[in-house]
Amino acid sequence: MILQALYDYYQRKVSDPDSGIAREGFELKAIPFLIVIDQEGTFIDLEDTRSGEGKIKAARPFMIPRSKGRSGSKSYETVQLLWDHIGYVACVPRGGEAKDLELAKLQHAVWLQSLDSLSGRLGESASVLAIRQFYKKNQLENLTAHPLFEGARKIPGCNITFRLVGAESPVPCDVAVADAVRLETMAFADSGNEGTCLITGERAPIARTHTQTPISKDSKCLVSFQRNAGYDSYGKDQAANAPVSTAAEFAYTTALGLLLAKDSQNKMRVGDATTVFWSQKRSEFEDFFASFFTLPKKDNPDDEILAVRSLYESFRTGSMQSESDTPFFVLGLAPNSARISVRFWHQGTIKECATHLQMHFNDLEIVRGANDHGRYSLFWILVETANEGKIDNVQPNLAGAIVRAILDGHSYPAQLLHQVVRRIRAEQVRRSRADTNVSRTRAAILKACLNRFQRTHPSKEKEITVALDLDNNNPGYRLGRLFAALEKIQEDASPGLNATIRDRFYGAASASPVTAFPQLLKLKNHHLKKMDNPRFVGAHEKRLTEIMSGLPTSMPAHLKMDDQARFAIGYYHQRQAFFTKAASVDQNSEPSNNTNESK
Repeated sequence: MILQALYDYYQRKVSDPDSGIAREGFELKAIPFLIVIDQEGTFIDLEDTRSGEGKIKAARPFMIPRSKGRSGSKSYETVQLLWDHIGYVACVPRGGEAKDLELAKLQHAVWLQSLDSLSGRLGESASVLAIRQFYKKNQLENLTAHPLFEGARKIPGCNITFRLVGAESPVPCDVAVADAVRLETMAFADSGNEGTCLITGERAPIARTHTQTPISKDSKCLVSFQRNAGYDSYGKDQAANAPVSTAAEFAYTTALGLLLAKDSQNKMRVGDATTVFWSQKRSEFEDFFASFFTLPKKDNPDDEILAVRSLYESFRTGSMQSESDTPFFVLGLAPNSARISVRFWHQGTIKECATHLQMHFNDLEIVRGANDHGRYSLFWILVETANEGKIDNVQPNLAGAIVRAILDGHSYPAQLLHQVVRRIRAEQVRRSRADTNVSRTRAAILKACLNRFQRTHPSKEKEITVALDLDNNNPGYRLGRLFAALEKIQEDASPGLNATIRDRFYGAASASPVTAFPQLLKLKNHHLKKMDNPRFVGAHEKRLTEIMSGLPTSMPAHLKMDDQARFAIGYYHQRQAFFTKAASVDQNSEPSNNTNESK
């Protein structure tokens, strides 16, 4: 299904004259340098096609003959058509060791043989004859002495080719080259290597190997087989085990390469996986899909907020109706030692995907401060699970599991809830007065995890509400509220504290309440005595009475992981209630002594 969807995406792009996607036998390849020569093969100049500032420069891409894969001990014998890296074209070794120089000599020798072996119209073309003359006239020394050539040396595997003076494009883009590639494709079709293509269902020439696709810093195949490994099925070897025609193989690998391209708008990084997405036909949903998952762009920090707003607006106005039945695909990939690993695959309609995304954001909704405009994307969810808040520290496979849960509308992975609870306990010491281990995002994640699980596994537990729930008698939730109330008493009794009971007792109180709360309740009496206004004391005691009335007679010895999550949500809800007038009225609470927190 993955290959079929990629094949269809290629057909969609081919039908779009502005897509610039490669036709069969060609690919869009970045060529950093062009060797400029005249009709007699004399070296004229070295042209740098790169653009950009500083050390990061992007080379200009050209539509050139498709690269051929190299593998095995004699991989150097495979040469690209009229372009290659500087080891082949200029006999420049990659390293400074003797073996590197020997390999460069072998590569260059094969390159020269390939030029001499070109036949027919291509072999007699003026551009190919000029390239041959370039080497016969020993112009290679002039090339390597050029001031810009040092820049080519510094680029690993730097691709390079030729351009004739006066020509707008490099030699591999000539019409004669296009004809040669077409004839080569037709010759392969007549070679008798036929089979039934698994993608198209037609009898056609079968690709022996599949093209590698750049992903991350590597290039791997999505489909590959070990040659002569002893487990080839029914005597079939290499890609004959999964027969795909050469035309279909070119289509799906070209489509995947386009999706994974550096400037692709249909690609995003989700945890340790590179994720690509596309719709069967052009859609608005495809344009802002990535905003739901990635870190907002620096030039548009509100991108994720606008995307979520557009999602809800499209449901309200019905603007998505025209594309609701359009198939939509999401593919998560990661490089493996041998091939590209498929982390997850989702196929559905735009309406289904949008509905599940809306449900996801509904589940994440939780009470927030007036100045908290929200962080919606998956990036922020993952950050809250990671040590030191670094995205690189996210647990492997967690991002993919969350994406699957979001797109399929299923329960979130248990690992997500566990990781957030662990991070809350590990980071109970705050770095500043404004910091809190139970952030709005973490509380929202725990709420979403618990409520999703409750829907698929109904129990006597209440669903977590958006704001403070005075009727929720779950021990974990009530104890979280109690802990927040005790902390508030301490803060009101001693404004400006650098540390509160949360910094010392949160971990013990949330996991083993019986070990922490007796001592905290004793401390509470000490803090209340420090308050001068009896009205404040009465308001605090009334709140404590209301909270503790819903607790069991004996303090729980331990809280299971789900109840530790409810403890965190109860704590967060109660803390937020202190800053809202409505919650204060509901609890008949007086304003706080701490004027900074009552604003």
